[in-house]
Amino acid sequence: MTVADLTRSEEWAALKRHRQALAKTRIADLFRQDSDRFSKFSLALDEFAFDFSKNLVTEETMRLLRDVARAADVAGWRDRMFAGERINSTEDRAVYHVALRHQGATPMMVDGKDVMPDVRRVWDQMRRFATAVREGNWRGATGERIETVINIGIGGSDLGPAMAVQALRPFCHPEIRFHFVSNVDGAHLQAALAQADPASTLFIVSSKTFTTQETLANAKAARAWLTARLSPDAVPKHFVAVSAAVDKAGVFGIAPENVFGFWDWVGGRYSMWCAIGLPIAVALGWEGFERLLAGAHAMDRHFRGAPAERNIPLTMGLIALWNIDFLGAAAYAMLPYAQDLARLPAYLQQLEMESNGKGVRRDGKPVKCATGPVLFGEPGTNGQHAFYQLIHQGTQRVFCDFILAARDRSGYPELHRLLSANFLAQSQALMFGKSAAEAQAEMREAKMKAGQARALAPHRSFSGDRPSNSILIGELDPYHLGKLVALYEHKTFVLGVLWGINSFDQWGVELGKQLANDILSGNGVARDGSTAGLKALYDAWQE
Repeated sequence: MTVADLTRSEEWAALKRHRQALAKTRIADLFRQDSDRFSKFSLALDEFAFDFSKNLVTEETMRLLRDVARAADVAGWRDRMFAGERINSTEDRAVYHVALRHQGATPMMVDGKDVMPDVRRVWDQMRRFATAVREGNWRGATGERIETVINIGIGGSDLGPAMAVQALRPFCHPEIRFHFVSNVDGAHLQAALAQADPASTLFIVSSKTFTTQETLANAKAARAWLTARLSPDAVPKHFVAVSAAVDKAGVFGIAPENVFGFWDWVGGRYSMWCAIGLPIAVALGWEGFERLLAGAHAMDRHFRGAPAERNIPLTMGLIALWNIDFLGAAAYAMLPYAQDLARLPAYLQQLEMESNGKGVRRDGKPVKCATGPVLFGEPGTNGQHAFYQLIHQGTQRVFCDFILAARDRSGYPELHRLLSANFLAQSQALMFGKSAAEAQAEMREAKMKAGQARALAPHRSFSGDRPSNSILIGELDPYHLGKLVALYEHKTFVLGVLWGINSFDQWGVELGKQLANDILSGNGVARDGSTAGLKALYDAWQE
């Protein structure tokens, strides 16, 4: 497959020249020059606003960035994705998570087949199961209703459902507790089981192939815990599976009718919309899960139909490209001002870093520009007392996304006003900074001696001119969360197209797994002295 190197295009060169022309321009200067800047550099989709005005961009910047998008054929690749073409070239698969939240009767075709009848069949299976658990009609082996649901998965089979259930906590069933076990460290499973009664616990084992090493190890340990306290006959009443491998789930002890399937055109990190989202459906009820799908579908329609200059995912991807490849940002902070979105940074770490953490283009040739940045984050205001120091005054260039829900459901409006003030203040502080002269004047006003104020001024000044986006949503509910997650999916897709990489494989995940299996089998330990030495210490310290 021939892939054009965008970095050699005239469009890329024009952006480089433009960057040089802006070398002495500061973001704050742009606001001083244009009182209407916010309206020009923000976009909205109902109660969903994306403000990118606190970036070093002008109308000319955006025009040149859209030229780059046209040169990369972002629109063409988007249309191929929505048409069900096999754009995941290294695995020869379609990329069709958009079908999982498709609304209406329009067919969604892969290889000449409409996939929607199968999708709706699984939706119906999920709906019936979620309703039975929520209403107490699904009973354990001893007749108890389900009070604890433990999802066992890893990667996309864990991060999406775990993030969504926590994010939508106020909408969840009040009498069912949810736990998510992913790490093969036994402490993770033990912590969940310590809070569970086997008679009223349901396990959801999520693995497409039902061979994922960590998931199967945890599932077997959970089965042993259950059968030791009830009986081997209890397994069918306490275990269901999300998998394409009905036979392997059956060997484990799960009845075929309790296996929820999905398809090879669903990538793991894009799978919370299918049966992998079964814990979400149980937590929210089917109506709530449908609202989540509807929000994602609304963003799909927008991405597919909005013109380039009003297209939020496209614009977000272009702003990221500008910050990474033209302004030198190697790190990206995800800063939700919502405690219930505490797992969103981890979810987006997989989405963006697994998708775009690539060093070769689709044709196998090396990329000639920076690709996926290091993504990290924490809810505000906690992060302000942790790593914001580096964002404000460190030597690394970090670009940030701030997220806030306008309406609060906590019942503590004064706390939410304080939270919102911090959300607004932090992006403003990153942009304006504080000069040494301003810092010195503040200290003198506080009656500090002139010599001490001069000495402290370099430590208490901020360079500013640090870019950020702000996303404001009406409230954190299923519909808006669906929009938010779909936005980041499409933004990640846009960046992959711009860089000419395949965002939908993850071969970098495999090597460590292969070597772990070699070490478990006794091979591979002697390949290097460090590994052999550490293994010898591990064995010796077992006594």
